[in-house]
Amino acid sequence: MCGIVGLFLKDASLQPELGSMLTQMLVTMTDRGPDSAGIAIYGTEVPGQARLTVQSDNAQHDFETLAADLSRALDTPVTGRVNGSHAVLSLSRDYSGAARDMIRALRPDIRIMSDGDVIEIYKETGLPEDVATRLSLAQMGGTHGVGHTRMATESAVTTEGAHPFSTGADQCLVHNGSLSNHNALRRRLTREGIRIGSMNDTEVGAAYLTWRMREGAMLGEALESSLADLDGFFTFVVGTKDGFGVVRDPIACKPAVMAETEQYVAFGSEYRALVSLPGIDTARVWEPEPATVYFWNH
Repeated sequence: MCGIVGLFLKDASLQPELGSMLTQMLVTMTDRGPDSAGIAIYGTEVPGQARLTVQSDNAQHDFETLAADLSRALDTPVTGRVNGSHAVLSLSRDYSGAARDMIRALRPDIRIMSDGDVIEIYKETGLPEDVATRLSLAQMGGTHGVGHTRMATESAVTTEGAHPFSTGADQCLVHNGSLSNHNALRRRLTREGIRIGSMNDTEVGAAYLTWRMREGAMLGEALESSLADLDGFFTFVVGTKDGFGVVRDPIACKPAVMAETEQYVAFGSEYRALVSLPGIDTARVWEPEPATVYFWNH
């Protein structure tokens, strides 16, 4: 099962409503994935600054002095804002790599959800509506985002196994389907130095795209090559710093629907995920074709 939603805003006036619209879409997909839920939100860039989103099961203890401890360890200012079990750390872009390593040293139990200039990923186990409420997802603004409700089939119900997955700066992926060659790809990508933290096959798909883009491919090109290199059945919705892409495998057995207006492009595993969007009654609505890459960017 699993449910995917995505929203790419073309109209800047809708940006304050991104979290609200995406959350409503996400909750509508609850019966496709009641085990866990998550969203990736792409916000506004602060010149020269990077952000790391982290998660902890013991947030009150782990986050209390984290920003101050990182500031001292890295000898650079670090600020943080806490949102339930998550925190977003802001610091100079030059120190973002070192900050990832230092977080692991200072707080080994903290999970790094994402890093980059604009991305923030929030995910937890539980019903999508409960996750959204705990993390105030509807309050968030941004330019585009993707979300996922999970029904675990290939691994345990854990925060680590929830989507979205991020394996590169400002990149994320959500997936409906199953990859058959993910173990071989995992070994290959690990040798290439791509970080993979869970046993979920979706993270391998994300890592594959990160690797292809690291080698010089644009997102659309990386999605195109996935059709030849990834075995199995899949629908991918992918986010980058300024882009939003969709691809389905050549069989396309997983449901998918898209809608486009002058204000936005939207994706849902089912049409009912889109019905609350403004102007949906006059939108161009279609089912994405198998083995076809769709891509939009700002």
